[in-house]
Amino acid sequence: MQTTYPATLEGIENVDIHPKIDGFVEKIFVDEGQFVKKGQVLFTISAPQYEQLVRTARASVKSAEAGVSVARLQVQKTKSLVDKNIVNKYELQEADLTLQSRLADLAQAEATLVNANVNLGYTRISSPVDGVIGSLTFKTGSLVSSNMTKPLTTVSNISKIYAYFSMNEKQLLEFIRNTKGADLKAKIANTPAVSLILSDGSLYPDKGVIGSINGLIDQQTGSARIRATFSNSLNLLRSGGSAQIQIPQEISQGFLIPQRAVADVQGKKFVYTVGKGGAISMVNVEVMEATSGHFYIVTKGVKLGDQVVLEGIQFLKDGMKIKPVKADSKAIYAELNP
Repeated sequence: MQTTYPATLEGIENVDIHPKIDGFVEKIFVDEGQFVKKGQVLFTISAPQYEQLVRTARASVKSAEAGVSVARLQVQKTKSLVDKNIVNKYELQEADLTLQSRLADLAQAEATLVNANVNLGYTRISSPVDGVIGSLTFKTGSLVSSNMTKPLTTVSNISKIYAYFSMNEKQLLEFIRNTKGADLKAKIANTPAVSLILSDGSLYPDKGVIGSINGLIDQQTGSARIRATFSNSLNLLRSGGSAQIQIPQEISQGFLIPQRAVADVQGKKFVYTVGKGGAISMVNVEVMEATSGHFYIVTKGVKLGDQVVLEGIQFLKDGMKIKPVKADSKAIYAELNP
């Protein structure tokens, strides 16, 4: 039996691209839907102030280097005079301290240059991953800043696709109970390969695997989010798409009957069985939902050979007599085998 769940598709990485500096979009090197490689340049930002800061920092480094050279010469000169007892050794200590100060100035100037080069590097925005370009939110000439909420674009790594779907609490319990394994990790590993039905109704050629089950039940929806992973070698799948997940489920004992044949009375499920002379009996049953179509799997309450009323159960009462007409089983289960 196959159970089906609505799913949403996402790339394994969806990276929003934001500028780290303020400036104008100078050039856009990509287009929407284009495949890009990690490190490929996507945008350049026009920000002349950062070029100026680099030039200023380089000049500061050269000035500091000159200061170190002068201080080092002074140390050598003073040391020679001290060795000849011409000047006091304290003057050598003073010259050495001046050298240390000039070296500190040089280190600070070099750090400023590194920082200026980093900021200048931010004027070239590259892709952090392999993927597909999403919408280009800003055009050439647009003013952008590091504080804006909208990204320049989004790069989606769709070499593999995550298909997210949800099970309600009851479905999740049934799924866990009917899957072999000592713990949840083992049960996930033992889950059979799943199929993907695309939005046009076609079957995706590659099978997927369930990789994780959210550990929390959403209190608003009463469901848990589950993730299946599919290969995207044919590049058919895109982030943001919709599909359906089909999970094969083996039921050792049970009967598949239409949901319209099951009555819900105060949270319990009942069916009407037909006995001798057309007398009907209201029978309590235990069911599992079969999300492929409008069916239940009855696991307890009826047995092989029992006749179940399929239509008009809202008009029936326990003990009534009816004239049953045998239904066409092929017509009933037609949607399971399209």
